[in-house]
Amino acid sequence: MGQWLRWFCVVIALASAGGSDAQNMRSPILTIDSERLYRDSAFGQRVLEDIEAQSASLAEENRTIEERLEKEEADLTEQRATMEPEEFRALADAFDTRVQAIRREREAKSRQIASQLESNRDQFLTVALPVLETIMREAGAAIVLEQRNVFISANAIDITDTAIQRIDTALGDGDTTTDD
Repeated sequence: MGQWLRWFCVVIALASAGGSDAQNMRSPILTIDSERLYRDSAFGQRVLEDIEAQSASLAEENRTIEERLEKEEADLTEQRATMEPEEFRALADAFDTRVQAIRREREAKSRQIASQLESNRDQFLTVALPVLETIMREAGAAIVLEQRNVFISANAIDITDTAIQRIDTALGDGDTTTDD
C-alpha cells in the first residue's frame, strides 16, 4: 500500500506541475515564448493575416509593374535602331528616371507594411504587459524570462498559454472595424 500511495502522490504532483494556470502556480521565475504569444493570440493572427495579404498584394503589383517595364524596355531597345543617339538617350534617361521613382514608391510601400507590423506589435505589448504582470503577481514570481533564453526548465513555469487566453479576453483580435 505504501508504494501505491507514493505513485499516487507522484501522479498528483506531476498533474499539478503540468498545468499552466498561474493562480495554481507558485514560482519565483516564469517563462514565456513571446513569439508564440503574439503569433497564437487572436490579435497576432489577425495582424499577421492582414500583413500577409498586403504583402501578397504588393508582390502581385510588383510583378505586374515589372512585366510592364520589361515590355517598355524591350520596345525602347527595338526603337533604338531607328533613332538618333541623342533622342534615344533622352528616352532611355526618362525611362530610367521613371523606373527609379517606381522602385522608391515600391520600397516605401514595403516599409509602410513593416511599420504597420511594428506598430501593431507595440499595441499588442501595451495590452500584454499588464496581463503578464498580473500573472506574475498571481504566481508570486519576481521575473518572467524569454523561454528561448532558458537552458532548461519545468514546463510548469511556462505561462504562454495562460497569457494568450487572457490577452485574447482583453484585446480579442483588436479589429475595431467589425462588431464581432
